[in-house]
Amino acid sequence: MNVILRWLLDLLLRFIRTLDLPLLAALGALMAIGLAVLYSAGGQSTSLVVAQGARFGVGLAAMWGLSRLPPTQLRNWTPLIFGASLLPLVAVLVVGEGRHGAHWINLGVFYFQPSELLKLSLPMMVAWYLNTRPLPPRLGTVLVAGALVGVPTGLILLQPDFGTAMLVGISGAFVLYLAGLSWWWFGAAFAGVAAVAPVAWFWLLRPYQKDRILTFLDPESDPLGAGWNIIQSKIAIGGGGMTGKGWGEGTQAHLNYIPEHTTDFIFAVLSEEFGWIGVVVTLALYLFVVGRCLWIAASARDGYSRLVAGALGLAFCVYVVVNGGMIAGLLPVVGVPMPLLSYGGTSAVSLLAGLGVVMAVRAHRPVHGH
Repeated sequence: MNVILRWLLDLLLRFIRTLDLPLLAALGALMAIGLAVLYSAGGQSTSLVVAQGARFGVGLAAMWGLSRLPPTQLRNWTPLIFGASLLPLVAVLVVGEGRHGAHWINLGVFYFQPSELLKLSLPMMVAWYLNTRPLPPRLGTVLVAGALVGVPTGLILLQPDFGTAMLVGISGAFVLYLAGLSWWWFGAAFAGVAAVAPVAWFWLLRPYQKDRILTFLDPESDPLGAGWNIIQSKIAIGGGGMTGKGWGEGTQAHLNYIPEHTTDFIFAVLSEEFGWIGVVVTLALYLFVVGRCLWIAASARDGYSRLVAGALGLAFCVYVVVNGGMIAGLLPVVGVPMPLLSYGGTSAVSLLAGLGVVMAVRAHRPVHGH
């Protein structure tokens, strides 16, 4: 019996040897919290929990598979991965479906959101390009990298999906930042965006996008219309107090006051039912995930691995900040899900896959002296 147990333990250790256990533990806790809150927010619906759990399973399988690939192999495959992720991004403009635009491709069994793939493939591609160039990047290098970021970001804006386009663009910008790009470049880019903002307001933004910005500035101007989401979300957050109303006892979600309470606004449900304590615990887990990614990036032995792991960790942080700011009324509502809490398949799978790449950097880093 002891021989069998030792054999099974050895087999398990070999199976999980490329997974970073501290990072995996934090992600597991976040997924458990997400499923618990989803069960409550969805009206005690087990079907939602089972569906999300299955998506987590697919994402964990992708994480495990990617963690076993050496970063050198991922680097060699990066142009192919990037090109393959661009094709459905073009296709969604033709055959896509969505409430406010062509966000999704209906595959019959499930809906697929191609833009989510770019959250992983874009930073990989920018890191691949910068890996063989002198750093900090020079003018020509910055312009080419900017094109690598700008083309997919522009395609996502055409859907239109401002929230995902912003996150994809930021993930690429993080690679340039980690490569040592001077702050004045980012200042110039911000100034350029500010300069074209009036043009975008009158010619590019859809009416519902303008409503979101105006509502962010003054949600009380239309409390029963465009301002409803933010107002009800704030009520839910404030109603949670220190310890919350209890699991399944939140009124804002169960009485359908909070729209999108299983997706974009699920963190408001967590705030109401688990209170400030639940929020702090969840944010602490998010902070640990980001910190672990940055630690892995700092310990990487090659430029590609360091840039990819660092950019994916910082991008994860932005997802949390944007969604948290959105439901608290500190940022406009841009349709960004809370990582591993919001209901949705493509987002969860792409996120876990990206963290699998981070784990690959940790598992396959060269050892000093070898």
